[in-house]
Amino acid sequence: MAKNYELIEHTADIRIRVKGSDLIELFTNTSLAMFDIIAEVTNKSASCKIKEFHITQEAANLEELFINWLNELLSLSAAKEVNFFEFKFDFLDEYNLRARAFGCSNKAYKINVEIKAATYHELKLEKIDSGWLVEVIFDV
Repeated sequence: MAKNYELIEHTADIRIRVKGSDLIELFTNTSLAMFDIIAEVTNKSASCKIKEFHITQEAANLEELFINWLNELLSLSAAKEVNFFEFKFDFLDEYNLRARAFGCSNKAYKINVEIKAATYHELKLEKIDSGWLVEVIFDV
């Protein structure tokens, strides 16, 4: 699978830069990148039982919504022992989102690193000519 993000050198944690043509693509690409970093597909991944989770978030601003979204995915992933691989947004604006996340049991993946949280530290989330750009640091 082609990477939709780039790793940026960071001393202790993991920092990535992600682009998207719109907010849905930005949120999706960042979520995919996060789970790509956490785990890699194995032969078992193709035959896993897919689980669907409904997620609703509300926030005071776009940055808060973005971080809350990623941390909710990490929390669900840990609690339900799944690795997410697909996201479908029913609604997304600067303050609210309704989405579905699809994942498989962690047993279908080789776990590479545990990401504890997406952080506000040096968060850069901005509109650019080609859409949106984010740089986010994950606490590992």
